[in-house]
Amino acid sequence: QVQLVESGGGLVQPGGSLRLSCAASGIIFSSYSMAWYRQGPGKQRDLVATITSGGGANYADSVQGRFTISRDNAKKMVYLQMSSLKSEDTAVYFCNANRDRFFYWGQGTQVTVSS
Repeated sequence: QVQLVESGGGLVQPGGSLRLSCAASGIIFSSYSMAWYRQGPGKQRDLVATITSGGGANYADSVQGRFTISRDNAKKMVYLQMSSLKSEDTAVYFCNANRDRFFYWGQGTQVTVSS
């Protein structure tokens, strides 16, 4: 069975940094594109960053230059390094694995940016 388990969320002050991790199991990890999405209070779930099976990364305009997505295929992990955090980055962050018609979600981890 497929599992994506996020960790690393928490409370951070504006301007601070945080690293999210996602541990995958039950899939051939190296063949999947991985992504981070987020859903703020009262908002829809939006794409934050993606990384292909080959390691190519793309970012939403709102996080470009501040967030970095990376993956470790040997450990079946994907990461999101977040820096220069803003209050508008407050959201539940979800890990996603996708390939062809397969689409899997983690349970999410809360990130709160507040002083």
